[in-house]
Amino acid sequence: MFYYLNGIVSHLEANLAVIDCGGVGFACHTTSHTLSKITVGDKEKVFTYLNVKEDALDLYGFISLEELNLFRQLISVSGVGPKAALAILSTSSPANLALSIITGDERALTTAAGVGKKIAQRVILELKDKLAKGQTLFSGGAESYGGGGITIIPENKLSEATAALAVLGYSQSEIATALNGIDLEHLTLEQIIRETLKKMVK
Repeated sequence: MFYYLNGIVSHLEANLAVIDCGGVGFACHTTSHTLSKITVGDKEKVFTYLNVKEDALDLYGFISLEELNLFRQLISVSGVGPKAALAILSTSSPANLALSIITGDERALTTAAGVGKKIAQRVILELKDKLAKGQTLFSGGAESYGGGGITIIPENKLSEATAALAVLGYSQSEIATALNGIDLEHLTLEQIIRETLKKMVK
């Protein structure tokens, strides 16, 4: 129903941002990460998700499509509702959270309020499997990048980096372009993702 809201931030409180659009204040449940990026009085665009229940319509808003995409992924996991998803997203940036899921770092997920080991394991199991299916951009190693002096890069490194970026909403062509020129052989997975994201946001 709503793709985004573009208006003045009129009020902020814990896990809530009110966006004034044409004199109507939309209350958006949100994360600590989004709250840290917006200020009362500023005009902001927040990407939204409308959760429809029998007795309520709850609107969720995020400063970026990356965060919204991760929210959608999280609430698709059995046993993870919007409240738990917000708690998980509040623990770190979308890029770091995606990396934690891809690499199976359940400790990073359990730092979220109300999220125990079982939920963290379920998130990793269900989302890692989804990312692994149909989102691997390269299957042939470093030769996919062309050029001379080819070095074979472990396939799983490329797969995991590509999957982490895909869950943030980037297209395969965007990922391929951004990965070009990155030192895939010597950088760690986390460094590859960070360097790629820096190129994408320029």
